[in-house]
Amino acid sequence: MMDPIADMFTRIRNASAVKKAEVLMPTSKIKLEIAKIMETEGWIKKAAIVPGGLEGKHNSFDQLRLELKYRKNGKPQISSISRVSRPGLKIYVSKDEIPTVLNNFGMAIISTSRGLMTGKEAKKQQIGGEVIGEIF
Repeated sequence: MMDPIADMFTRIRNASAVKKAEVLMPTSKIKLEIAKIMETEGWIKKAAIVPGGLEGKHNSFDQLRLELKYRKNGKPQISSISRVSRPGLKIYVSKDEIPTVLNNFGMAIISTSRGLMTGKEAKKQQIGGEVIGEIF
């Protein structure tokens, strides 16, 4: 796995497409931070760490469990989730260049010197950083 964040986004996209209730993936600090941002902004129901993986399986690594959110009509809350920066091409923006995703109906995730935050929060604090991804 070359890019764990892109893998996380792909797992979420695939699980949403087949209307899964939850998705499991290997955990890391940055994935947990992204999941917590998605939870507070209302894109997913809940993010939690499952210690030692699933019961019944002999896996010593912690897993990240995301409970996906769906609208009343059955469509997924997340229509699109994409990686902007990637290992081969980092995309950095200044405080004035922070992207507006889908006319503020979406959300950009920015990695700043003060940690991960939404694009809206980065604009409010007037700091730029690396654009991790976009969700709408």
